[in-house]
Amino acid sequence: MEVRYASHYEDVKHYDTSELRKHFLIENLFTPGKLYMVYSHVDRIIVAGAVPTDKPLYLEASKELGSNYFLERREMGIINIGGTGIVNLDGERYELNNSDGLYVGMGIKEVSFESLDANNPAKFYINSATAHKSYPTVKIGLSEANKVKAGTDEECNKRTINQYVHPAVCQSCQLVMGMTILEPGSIWNTMPCHTHDRRMEVYLYFNMDEDNVVFHFMGTPNETRHIVVKNEQAVISPSWSIHSGVGTKNYTFIWGMVGENQTFTDMDEIPTKDLR
Repeated sequence: MEVRYASHYEDVKHYDTSELRKHFLIENLFTPGKLYMVYSHVDRIIVAGAVPTDKPLYLEASKELGSNYFLERREMGIINIGGTGIVNLDGERYELNNSDGLYVGMGIKEVSFESLDANNPAKFYINSATAHKSYPTVKIGLSEANKVKAGTDEECNKRTINQYVHPAVCQSCQLVMGMTILEPGSIWNTMPCHTHDRRMEVYLYFNMDEDNVVFHFMGTPNETRHIVVKNEQAVISPSWSIHSGVGTKNYTFIWGMVGENQTFTDMDEIPTKDLR
């Protein structure tokens, strides 16, 4: 478990490129045979990647949680971006194909991850938030996600927002999670950009080859910064920060949010002309 502490926006405006990457970029989420976790003190979200190969990987509590088991006081969302895999929850098996999602409620004691084919392993992307109530576990396929069409060809941001862990699909305490797929020829997400002071967010960018990147924009609207993000890397976005990106080619990203509410449209839009 790697721990990241919260940063004040007045401090962040003095960060150079390496400092920005150190505090906000998560580079090595998916390593074969490993379960890697980052605990962020921004709303206490945990971001993790699990890539089981020839043996299961087990999700266990650590000192940072102060609990007997990982989901004792937490909920979790999972989206598989790799080969077919199995999530075991207290002995019940859930098979997740590529782009399948799973909401896991508070109180599940034993969690493990497996791949059906070690040569084409699952890549389980995980977001976990603190929880106050247990809700049922729900498997959500891409076809079952709530779909919102957005953007235009002219603005180079035509995309489909697939809402997995969302009030329109299943109940959760505070976690909201989904996957946005940009169409060929579209490279922008969330522009005009926004902040939402009631919620933080994490972006995972993927479906990019090694020759392409996303320029992720962050910072306050009058002190913008950027981070160059490669395939299968994630960025932590505090509630005070804009979070927008432009790729050298179309891509896919998974967004996860925790905070005061679950209202997807609760955002403070920033006119493009006001950015600096």
